[in-house]
Amino acid sequence: MTAPALDAPVGVDLRAPVARANPVAKLAVASLVAFALLLTVDPVTAGAALGLELLALPWCGVGPRGLLRRGWVLLAGAVPAGVATALLGVDAGAVLVGAGPVTVTEGSLQAGVAISLRVLAIGLPGVVLLATTDPTDLADALAQRLRLPHRFVLSALAAMRLFGVLAEEWQALTAARRARGLGDGGPVGRVRDAVARVFALLVLALRRATVLATTMESRGFGAVTHRTWARPSRFGPADAVVVAGGVAIAAAATAAGVAAGTWELLLA
Repeated sequence: MTAPALDAPVGVDLRAPVARANPVAKLAVASLVAFALLLTVDPVTAGAALGLELLALPWCGVGPRGLLRRGWVLLAGAVPAGVATALLGVDAGAVLVGAGPVTVTEGSLQAGVAISLRVLAIGLPGVVLLATTDPTDLADALAQRLRLPHRFVLSALAAMRLFGVLAEEWQALTAARRARGLGDGGPVGRVRDAVARVFALLVLALRRATVLATTMESRGFGAVTHRTWARPSRFGPADAVVVAGGVAIAAAATAAGVAAGTWELLLA
C-alpha cells in the first residue's frame, strides 16, 4: 500500500481521482454546478445536486474529517440564510408558525430550505477544489490552460499562500489575548475580543500585503511579456471525465427539479 503524501492536508487523500485532476477541471465542475443552481431556487434541484456531490466525495479524496474541518463555514452561512428566509420571506400557503408580525408559511419554509441547500451545493465543490489543489498548481493551470494575465495569477497565488499564514496569526492573537486575561467578560467581552482580533488581523494583513507587493515588484514579477514554466499544466482524458461528471451533476439536478415541478427560471 502506498503511504499518503507527507504534505497532504488532514482528512484529504491526494491520490483520489478527482484530487489528482487538473485544477481547471475542478474549477469547471464548480462553475457548472454553480451556474445550474443560480438559475433557480428550489429545494429539489439544490438537494439533488448536494446529494450527488456527497456521493462523489469518496472519489474526491475528502473524508468526513476533512469536510468538517473545511466545510463548517458553509453551514455557518447556509443555516442563518435559510432561517432568515423562512422568517422574513414572502408568505405563501398555510401558516405553520406565527408570532406577531413574524410568520413561517409553507412557501417561506420551502424557500428557506432551498436557500440553505443551494448555498451548500454551490460551496461544496469549492471546498473540494481548495482542499485538494496546491496553490502553485492552480496558478500554473490558470495561466497555462486559461491564459489569464500573469499579474492576476501571481496575485491570486500570493493570496492563497497567505491563507494559512493568516490562520496561524489568528491563533497567535487568540493565545496572546488569553494570556493577558482579555476576552473573559461574558458574552459582551467575547464579542469585543473578537472585534479586536479581527481589527488586529486586518492591520497585519495590510502590512504583509504592502511588504509582499513591494517584494514582488522588486523581483520583476509581471515585468516580462513571456514567462516560462517549471511545471507544465496538462489536461488529459481523466480531466475530461471529471468535467463530464460536473455536467452530469448539473443536468441531473436540473432534471430532478423539472420532473418535480419545482424548477422555475429566476430570469423569467
